[in-house]
Amino acid sequence: MNGHLLAPLDATYQGYKVGIWLKNARAAARKAAEIEQRRAEGLPVESSAGALSDERREQLEDIDPSWCPAWPVEWQRAFHLVRLHLEEAGGTLPTEPGKVMHQGEDLGRWVRAQRLGWDKLTTVQQWMCEHVLGIEPAAEEEKPQPRRTQADKWAMNTRPPSSSTSVRGIFRSPGSTSSGSSARTRRSGSSGSERGSATSAAEPQRLMDVVVTAAAALAAGYLHRAKGAPVLGALPDQDGPFQDHATVSARWGTDGR
Repeated sequence: MNGHLLAPLDATYQGYKVGIWLKNARAAARKAAEIEQRRAEGLPVESSAGALSDERREQLEDIDPSWCPAWPVEWQRAFHLVRLHLEEAGGTLPTEPGKVMHQGEDLGRWVRAQRLGWDKLTTVQQWMCEHVLGIEPAAEEEKPQPRRTQADKWAMNTRPPSSSTSVRGIFRSPGSTSSGSSARTRRSGSSGSERGSATSAAEPQRLMDVVVTAAAALAAGYLHRAKGAPVLGALPDQDGPFQDHATVSARWGTDGR
């Protein structure tokens, strides 16, 4: 009726569980093939009970030569339905999901999965897809980009500041002084345009370093809170080895504004 013996497991016909019967028949056929292989290699065979007889196997092959494939039945069924779509319906190869449905199978979704997962197919499956259905493997630009893991995202958000900018210089106490600030004071009489240009050029990098360092501080605070300890950010400063988040926020941006 459907033109093949690749029925799904829950298939029934006139109340008879055809899907389960075919599954059991395939298991019996594989056992018969295993027994035949052992005999060919001269190995002992304990029992042939449960093996499919040659007569029954020939009867099933007369109905559908591909009724017992070496790969999943679901794959063979979808392959068969795509071939029927091309031969009987005279249609083109479906490549988009949701466009062509046949016997409950989304043919476009299956074709797309074969193109994207070409390397996972056996050599025989690749030959069948290419020479019978005209399916070709997807080009590199068609393949979706691999999803970033949580570890990758964490690494991107907690990168340390660049070596060109010191964390100590970013988070400095309002009242503290350094050689850098003294040097800027001595240069206060120089050209205002030159000082403005240098500050503007350094601002994007300094802003990025502030954001990255703040993310590291928040991560450290989260870990301390999880352990029941006071929330501290592991940020070096002239006033001490660590600062809490309130102090960091109060001192934010005091340099270079």
